[in-house]
Amino acid sequence: MKTILIIGAGGFAREVKWLIDEINKSSSQWEFMGYFDEKWNVEEKKLLGYKVYTNIIELLDYKQKIYVVCAIGDSILRKKVIEELQVYGFKFATIIHPNVLKSDYVTFEEGCIICANNIFTTNIKVGKHVIFNLSCTTGHDVNINDYVTVFPSVSISGGVNIGAASSIGTKSAIIQGKNIGHNVTIGAGAVVITDIPDNCTAVGMPAKPIKFK
Repeated sequence: MKTILIIGAGGFAREVKWLIDEINKSSSQWEFMGYFDEKWNVEEKKLLGYKVYTNIIELLDYKQKIYVVCAIGDSILRKKVIEELQVYGFKFATIIHPNVLKSDYVTFEEGCIICANNIFTTNIKVGKHVIFNLSCTTGHDVNINDYVTVFPSVSISGGVNIGAASSIGTKSAIIQGKNIGHNVTIGAGAVVITDIPDNCTAVGMPAKPIKFK
């Protein structure tokens, strides 16, 4: 078994711990080491019975022996934290729930977190450190760039491209062939029927930019 540490100690980190447990029920793969969160301010340095590390120095002796996965939902913050960890030479795991449905023509790069009940059809490329939360569907010929966060119950139709560090809100839908720019936030429940430019927040049915970052 390989040793794994979760980066972050918030609500999603606890969900990722559950995801690791589910993987181990199917096939024993991971020995769970604990969490790392520099901002952890609880007196007891434990979460769900496991240690919360708060100083990167504590982990440097382990960096060649463990894998890490970053359970921070905010795309921009996740990118910043991961880039800091890469300087130290940590290895990144990709973890996928056993009930995820995917064809042989789907690729995930390092650091991805794919939660339960996702469906990926064919010819799909998912970049580094991408999060797919619960119960999303992704159609054919989709390209997801690095550091994207896809929140629960999102529907992505075929031929869609999503730019780096974008966030796709809960229960939103993107129709066939549309392009979402880099650093975009799509609001919950939005329906994307036109291309969305870089560095904006888009909401509504149909989704339209309401502010630029």
